[in-house]
Amino acid sequence: MLDKNGIATRIAQEVRDGWYVNLGIGIPTLVANHIQKGMEVEFQSENGILGMGPFPIEGSEDADLINAGKQTITAMPGAVYFDSATSFAMIRGRHVQLTVLGAMEVSSNGDIANWKIPGKMVKGMGGAMDLVASADNIVVAMMHTNRAGESKLLPTCSLPLTGVGCVKRVVTNLAVLDIKDGAFHLIERAPGVSVQEIIDATAGELIVPSDVPEMTL
Repeated sequence: MLDKNGIATRIAQEVRDGWYVNLGIGIPTLVANHIQKGMEVEFQSENGILGMGPFPIEGSEDADLINAGKQTITAMPGAVYFDSATSFAMIRGRHVQLTVLGAMEVSSNGDIANWKIPGKMVKGMGGAMDLVASADNIVVAMMHTNRAGESKLLPTCSLPLTGVGCVKRVVTNLAVLDIKDGAFHLIERAPGVSVQEIIDATAGELIVPSDVPEMTL
């Protein structure tokens, strides 16, 4: 079973050299810490930065240098800063090759709910709606179940949707799953996790091949 950094490590394998990548709030922000050495990747944040680096070493934080989740970050050589209008023009213009988002629920149809729990106060949807509407390649980073042990991979999302039919791949603490033809397709299992554990933790329709390899991290 993976922890949050393990999920981020596996998602870092989805990134290709030269790509522009947007990282959402939560687990996705950790992906920048696990990119292979020598790979050139431009991480973009909708608050107006292109060229984010890993999180800063404790004690070296710059309070004025933050991502969209208001976490302190580092900037790579050549990083640029711009207003949010330019940042969203980059997103809406489909100039980002990969978007990594967290989620509270994902459905077997590729719907995502990641911005609101009814009855709880939220600041707003942020850039999530633009990201899911404009990105062709969306990977979700999430825990497979909630704190009550209930599946977050569902036949239909119960929470307000952020986007419909947009998620292509989900990486959880238990597995890597692709979404197609209205079902979750099991691709890889996390180290030490059995196929049966994944089946038991998945409420949506799950297609299981005869051989499911263990993740290589």
